[in-house]
Amino acid sequence: MKKWKFVIVLLIILWLAAIITSNYIKENNKPSFQDNNIALIPISGEITSFGDSSLPFSASGASSEILVDLIKKANDDGSIKGIILEINSPGGTVVASKEIADAVKQSKKPVVAWIRELGASGAYWVASSSNWIISDPMSITGSIGVIGSYLEFEKLMQKYGITYEQLTTGKYKDTGSPFRALTNEERNLLQGKLNIIHDYFVTDVAKNRNLTKEQVDQLATGIFYLGVEAKDLGLVDGLGGKKEAEEKIKELTGLKTINLVSYQRKKSFFESLAGLSAYNSYFIGKGIGEGIIAKASDSKNLIPTV
Repeated sequence: MKKWKFVIVLLIILWLAAIITSNYIKENNKPSFQDNNIALIPISGEITSFGDSSLPFSASGASSEILVDLIKKANDDGSIKGIILEINSPGGTVVASKEIADAVKQSKKPVVAWIRELGASGAYWVASSSNWIISDPMSITGSIGVIGSYLEFEKLMQKYGITYEQLTTGKYKDTGSPFRALTNEERNLLQGKLNIIHDYFVTDVAKNRNLTKEQVDQLATGIFYLGVEAKDLGLVDGLGGKKEAEEKIKELTGLKTINLVSYQRKKSFFESLAGLSAYNSYFIGKGIGEGIIAKASDSKNLIPTV
């Protein structure tokens, strides 16, 4: 019994430590008063609008709340002359992706997006908002499209004699419930909303990349491109890795040498321990993420992702 009490107390202490250490940090190996500092901001994992989670064993992914704040801090820091976004993300929710993309466009300092292994969908939307995109030749890039999906259990319920009854005050209030199939009218209604989001996504990428909407429309099939293909299609500006990203930010800032300053949120103990990865729930080129249903009975939880 004493042993279990000790384990419980230890877990509580570790949880509290995780909450305390889950904060923002600015790291660099040299003094911050240097005049050649470049902020290196990682965008890794699923993009969401959720803030920093204090729950143990929860993967925070790439929070728009945190990333927008980091971009703002880099802009407000007089010692920072430019920003490199280190992108390794399959995308995420529409609003979160847009929030980060908007923050990148509003940056007063040059921004280079460096796509390492994965810069798809919402993550590509963010990259397209930068001044220059460097992509590894074999990286997964693009996947311009929108998805809104959910599981539907109506036939399974019928098999076991389970019935579904929903009382609502609006005709479409339970649209998207997994306990019944969509009607054709509801399906067309939801598809229309996805089309609006898709059009906004395409239009913004076209503007960011100095391409026509028709050009991006032809590429916006949801398919992903390898970095070398994306370069030929005009979706990225150059091929390479960290070295090429550093050379480009030097060019854009006029600096001969640079000092990279890591701008990121310190991982909590539980995130590091679990080695969690947002990629586990994603498939390549699936769009800006996965449709989420938090409450099965409420259609507002069918969240489109890019």
